[in-house]
Amino acid sequence: MNLMELLEIPASLFPEREILRFQGRGVTYGELQERVAKTAGALRTLGVQTGDRLAILQTNTPAVVELLYAAASLGVVFVPLNFRASREELSSMLARVEPTVVLVGDRYRSTAAELRASTLGAPVFITLDSTTGPGIAGGPQRAEMPSLGILVDQAEPAARADIDDNSLAAVLFTSGTTAGPKGVMLAHAGLTSFVLESAELCDGADRGAVLVAAPLHHVAGLTAVLAATFAGRRIVLMEQFEAEGWLRLVATEGITHVFLVPTMLKRVLDHPTFAETDLSGLQVLSYGAAPMPLAVIRRAIAALPRSVHLISAFGQTETASTVAVLGPEDHRLEGTPDDVQRHLRRLASIGRPIPDVELRILDDDGTSLPPGKVGEIAIRADRLMRGYYQQDEATQETLRDGWLRTRDLAWVDEDGYIYLAGRKGDLIIHGGENIAPAEVETVLESHPAVEEAGVFGIPDEEWGERVAAVVVPRPGAEIHPDALIDFCRQRLAGFKRPEVVFVADPSSDGLPRNTLGKLLRGELRARYAT
Repeated sequence: MNLMELLEIPASLFPEREILRFQGRGVTYGELQERVAKTAGALRTLGVQTGDRLAILQTNTPAVVELLYAAASLGVVFVPLNFRASREELSSMLARVEPTVVLVGDRYRSTAAELRASTLGAPVFITLDSTTGPGIAGGPQRAEMPSLGILVDQAEPAARADIDDNSLAAVLFTSGTTAGPKGVMLAHAGLTSFVLESAELCDGADRGAVLVAAPLHHVAGLTAVLAATFAGRRIVLMEQFEAEGWLRLVATEGITHVFLVPTMLKRVLDHPTFAETDLSGLQVLSYGAAPMPLAVIRRAIAALPRSVHLISAFGQTETASTVAVLGPEDHRLEGTPDDVQRHLRRLASIGRPIPDVELRILDDDGTSLPPGKVGEIAIRADRLMRGYYQQDEATQETLRDGWLRTRDLAWVDEDGYIYLAGRKGDLIIHGGENIAPAEVETVLESHPAVEEAGVFGIPDEEWGERVAAVVVPRPGAEIHPDALIDFCRQRLAGFKRPEVVFVADPSSDGLPRNTLGKLLRGELRARYAT
């Protein structure tokens, strides 16, 4: 199934239904489908052929959604770039995928000018704005960057190409917390498989509205758009996340479904207008992409209306989104004291695998481990990535015998709930014992004075590594390192207990994280251990 069919099918049934909304303007299925066909025609006039790569450097706008479906219609590979990436990172991404065309938003014109000099294949650079202006294009003799808007207005609609379902649909670059970003290859069949598993076809009923604040270069943002298009859930695009605007849109646009990374959720809860914002229409708040601090999710449970269903969604770009879910019932801190304690314990988990996923915990030899033993999460599903673009060695290390080795460490309890224990490269080895930083962080974050914690290893001549922690105090709280170490002594084995605790400045922005909220342990180590 081609991604374009996720738009074509509901558009044929309900062409007048509004499906996309941006900055107060709505677009119907019929209008979107027409615009996509003309965008595909404009790409054809630029020489874009089936199998080519189409790179986009822009925030969340309707033009990016149109390009997503136009690329799918032509059998062209959609490559949305992280607009927060450095020029060096962007140059590396473009050099790897060698796009035929690079489309950029107006704010990225100067970046585009710098990139052209280092990009192989001499791609044509096109502005996504409605008018032309000073810039760059495909050849040195051209002084202006052509406008996609003008090209689309002049183009004839292009018919959908007949391509194989297993053809490459998108290349999404990973966030790269410890190494350079890798281009994850996702096929039409894999992405549509996720959509069909998670959404029902639009039937004319009111499916509510989803606020898409996650960028479309992230798999959560991309799959949210695809699933909502197919289901008929109105898509409200937020160009870039900021807490005040997010709260305003939820209250004024009838938003029923949202997805936030932990950093976003904390900023929403911290915002001065949160308490006075009407969130009564909100039905589902999903979160994921990085581990959720226990203190933050407990605040959300207490502060959000009880009618809001909280869902933890764990997945990777390589798995085409979610593979495990912690459902609303496990976010209810009510019932008997035993019930409350059980749910509190499960809040530290990522839940259980969803139906189309097979999940195992493996040791270094690839042997499945029993409950309680820490090992690497391995995933098998029909929608796994095809590999990393132009990186065969990395692909072979990650995809083995049909299983995706995620490099995420975890253990499973007797009820099948999965608890993350950090990344494989983050393990601290102390006197021959393996220590998962995430386990220590969970204990630290259970202390009433700790807002968030980051754990890493410090080289030690005798023990190999010592456990160190950086903690951020909650507003108004005071942390005494020795007292915090004593707190851990009662809850962790001796070799796991932090020996050094650094207290971060509470006025800072917290621990160093990437744009998706993942902790940058290398930067943490550089700040505090040198």
